[in-house]
Amino acid sequence: MQTTELGRTGRIVSVAGLGCGGSSRVGLGRGLAPSECARLVRLAIDNGVTLLDTAEAYGTEAIVGAAIEGIDPDHLTISTKSRYRDGSGVFPAERIVANLHASLRELKRESVDVFHVHAVRPADYAYVMDEIAPALEAQKAAGTIRHIGITETPPNDPRQVMMTRAVHDPVWEVVMLAFHLMHQLPRRLVFPTTQQNGVGTLIMFAVRSIFSRPERLRGAMDELAAKGAIAATFAESSDPLGALVEEAGAKSLTEFAYRYARHEAGADVVLFGTGDPAHVRQNIAAINAPPLPPATLEVIEGLFGHLTGVGLDLPDHMQRAPR
Repeated sequence: MQTTELGRTGRIVSVAGLGCGGSSRVGLGRGLAPSECARLVRLAIDNGVTLLDTAEAYGTEAIVGAAIEGIDPDHLTISTKSRYRDGSGVFPAERIVANLHASLRELKRESVDVFHVHAVRPADYAYVMDEIAPALEAQKAAGTIRHIGITETPPNDPRQVMMTRAVHDPVWEVVMLAFHLMHQLPRRLVFPTTQQNGVGTLIMFAVRSIFSRPERLRGAMDELAAKGAIAATFAESSDPLGALVEEAGAKSLTEFAYRYARHEAGADVVLFGTGDPAHVRQNIAAINAPPLPPATLEVIEGLFGHLTGVGLDLPDHMQRAPR
């Protein structure tokens, strides 16, 4: 497993991180029992993953807690999150702190390595900075948080307005954001600043449904071609990116997409999610594979570098439920 330093945190982490949310939620999304999900988390750890990302909203903190029990806390970097609002409005800072301590109980930890404010919308950023960030800094001083983070909400903020602001504020030591080969906006708006300021980055949406479900990719290509955003030939093909994948020597589109995200300057950890033990090793291998050829990267930028917000789908269970 390749490793990297997570921004200015000083923590050395695996470049492949296990994401315990998304549609799979380490197996909960496909009906696995919590004990089976915990075995999947442990499998990832046994294969070299040292960064695990969960959240109270995912319902997987207790699963992670069961999986990491007995492992030296210094061996792993655990990232979790608290929502800051619901349909009735924003939460007071005290509720975020209460959520932090609830997360610690679920994780069976006295402190969490990275604690994020979860899915912050642009209109709420000032409130988060003024009211919640100081409370988290106090918790960091008390030792319950090692590093403070923030995550965006890609389906609701496809131009990444909030993240573009947040990376300039030093309170955020780690950020989680969307980046993939058809959504390259962070290359211009985020990564230059995170590198300059030493902000650690956790990459979500590197694959998600658009590169794991052929019908989702074909649907996106149809929509983009109809708008004139890409060439019509992409919509006419049953395997729109097949030629690029083959020319790059990748074994699959999933591997191709992970390799693209992994080797972008400024991308520290690429998160992968799965509920299938067989996919754990495949995803780790893909993220650890060499960079795509420079000529392929030039083609990807030329074809898709102008696109914004493509493939930023909500998880399956959130698409079915009213919001």
